Amino acid sequence: MSRMFGTDGVRGIANKELTSHTAYNLGKAGAYILTEGTHKPRILVGKDTRISGDMLESALVAGILSVGAEAIIVGVVPTPAVAYLTRKYKADAGVVISASHNPVEYNGIKFFNSLGYKLSDELEDKIQSIIESDFACVPAPVGGQIGRKTIEKTALEEYVEFLKSTIDGDLSGLKIALDCANGAAYKAAVETFRDLGAEVVVINNDPDGININDNCGSTHPEELMDYVVRKNCDLGLAFDGDADRCLAVDEKGKLVTGDFIMAICGKDLKEQGKLVDNVMVVTVMSNLGLDIAMEKENIKTVKTKVGDRYVLEEMVKGNYKLGGEQSGHVIFLDYNTTGDGVLTGLKLAQVVKHSGKKMSELAAMMTELPQILANATVPNHMKNIYKEDKDIIEAIKSIEERLHGKGRVLIRPSGTEPLVRVMLEGENQAELDEMAHSLARLIEEKCK
Repeated sequence: MSRMFGTDGVRGIANKELTSHTAYNLGKAGAYILTEGTHKPRILVGKDTRISGDMLESALVAGILSVGAEAIIVGVVPTPAVAYLTRKYKADAGVVISASHNPVEYNGIKFFNSLGYKLSDELEDKIQSIIESDFACVPAPVGGQIGRKTIEKTALEEYVEFLKSTIDGDLSGLKIALDCANGAAYKAAVETFRDLGAEVVVINNDPDGININDNCGSTHPEELMDYVVRKNCDLGLAFDGDADRCLAVDEKGKLVTGDFIMAICGKDLKEQGKLVDNVMVVTVMSNLGLDIAMEKENIKTVKTKVGDRYVLEEMVKGNYKLGGEQSGHVIFLDYNTTGDGVLTGLKLAQVVKHSGKKMSELAAMMTELPQILANATVPNHMKNIYKEDKDIIEAIKSIEERLHGKGRVLIRPSGTEPLVRVMLEGENQAELDEMAHSLARLIEEKCK
């Protein structure tokens, strides 16, 4: 059996790749592994707005209860709410049913431990091994030892109160547009920003189970970019389906990516003396413009592999307080243990208010260099060919020489698809486009 867990839990097309049977097995094995030795363990369960969430939740909870654990149902809440509430309720683990930014036909299941952190590869492998063993040695309690489920009706309200406590003062005087992606932020984000005194206008906050991420939210911010200008807003914020990502839009309708958000917030934290060792953790996909901007601010960027879990691991290891990805996963470790879109939006809005500057002025601290991404379709067993074939190695070296130290080549095999991603960064977009696609074609030809 191939590995069930990807970079962010178990994910697939609901009722086809991610079935109720799989959800039941994950609930049963996860509850057993994560709470082994705990008396009547308690596991928190949340979900986003997908139509398949009810089906998978029922199966997952049945698995949890079957090993004698208790299930605390918190309903539709952002993924970071589950990380926070697992700690607040002193639960033994948390589970989110969500496929984040993916289309509605997908869903996923991801676990948090009792401290609100995503699981290590080792723990995920233990869960899979229990399933593969057909639950050998896993007890099947009967009678009064079977678990119960409870519904926690105040969970969303408690998360909103937590969010409001993370900023100083209020947001009065700001007009903010929110794109909730018809997802898990549709109540939490609107309530939080309105309670803090901002004038809030909202799009895509009427989920029907099917319209999550449908040409909206952080993966499709075009509607928000237009809406911010039409409504004369100070800024806009776009979340994804489970609200662990946030991208912004300035008052002129220009997109502000996760790199810009980290640059703005990193500078602000440094000025407050709250940026430990003046270090920010980013991935290898962050734009070179971020490195240049941070160097001017005397802030060091530490690089990790792509994936917010790797950013978090590095942050915990170095006790760093700010990290994230270009895609809008931003982690403020003083407040939460995972990327939190609403929290990120609050922190950015707070900088806008306290600085007295427009969003576009703040974002001007960084200049984004052009990036070109080209995919090469390759067999899974040949994903390392770019390190082994002499012609490919020579082509990469030639491109690096043409960039004259003012750009870079990044080759990254996909973890989920038969692809090698070729990313070039530099000053001349047309030249980059030609070189990236030429290199991708060469990689494909060498695989034939």
